[in-house]
Amino acid sequence: MELVDQVCADPATAPVSAKLKALLALAAAVQRSGHDVTEAQVAAAREVGATDLEIHDTVLIAAMFAMFNRYVDGLATAAPDDPAVYAAGAQRLVQYGYLPSAAPGTSTPRA
Repeated sequence: MELVDQVCADPATAPVSAKLKALLALAAAVQRSGHDVTEAQVAAAREVGATDLEIHDTVLIAAMFAMFNRYVDGLATAAPDDPAVYAAGAQRLVQYGYLPSAAPGTSTPRA
């Protein structure tokens, strides 16, 4: 979590690769507006080794999360403040993946 906190505080100075910094800059631009993504940012990402697929996926994922966040915020959905809640969810995903039937105490929804 320390690294995540550093990246959230300032991605430009966080101890991550130049490629990840460039992709994070793209994601930040997408978060503001798709129109904020510049050819210079894409070129900078390519210069440090980002592939077209990585650039595409970065833009796609950032756009999806921007939409999800706006949707959740618009519905005034409550989100836990306790980081342990998210850590537990992450551990569950690592251990069982996204299949609901894989985690203990869950079952696959029936049609």
